[in-house]
Amino acid sequence: MEQKPSGWAIGFSMFAAIMLLVAGSFQVLAGLAAIFENEFYVRTANYFLEFDVTAWGWIHLIWGVLVLIAGIGLLQGSMWGRILGVIGASVSALVNFAFIPYYPFWSILIIAIDVGIIWALTAHGRDIASE
Repeated sequence: MEQKPSGWAIGFSMFAAIMLLVAGSFQVLAGLAAIFENEFYVRTANYFLEFDVTAWGWIHLIWGVLVLIAGIGLLQGSMWGRILGVIGASVSALVNFAFIPYYPFWSILIIAIDVGIIWALTAHGRDIASE
């Protein structure tokens, strides 16, 4: 007899899907802000990853679109959405860690969201597909 997934597990999986959409949207907004307004972010001197702000903008924009696609795939219950979601949230956390000198509060917020997404997808990700 197949065990039915709990409502909590499905809820956490849906949470991860929605948060992927939110985090992806945040990434796109941060990327567009850096691309269109080069002086929006103030750079801290002497950081180990010194990119131009416009380069950071393109990195955030492209990665944000990939995270949005992962969220859409996860809402459909697809395995590729779950895999892309974990990979997308992991790389997003790393990208935002490197972006801390430019916009610390925003970067730490996105890292926290990414950790929640990774936890929900790895702990309860298959439950959304079974429903």
